[in-house]
Amino acid sequence: MAQISAQVSLYPLRQPSIGPTIREAVRILREHGLKVEMGPMSTLVWGEEEVVFAALQQAFHRATEGGDAVMVVTFSNACPRPEGG
Repeated sequence: MAQISAQVSLYPLRQPSIGPTIREAVRILREHGLKVEMGPMSTLVWGEEEVVFAALQQAFHRATEGGDAVMVVTFSNACPRPEGG
């Protein structure tokens, strides 16, 4: 299985507060055992391809339970992994 990285931006729409939805998405990514690096505008994750896709799908579905949401993801098999990755 290939190691990939993904840059993820999640935008909960028309919700009173975006924080809980974003925190839940990050929790799901970590729950899948992915390496996660949060930034001010996006989150970077690294891991096995199938795990990354499954985690992002679950995070998106959970985000849409609270209302409308947009998720923008860029995938790469060439970007360097974090230290120890």
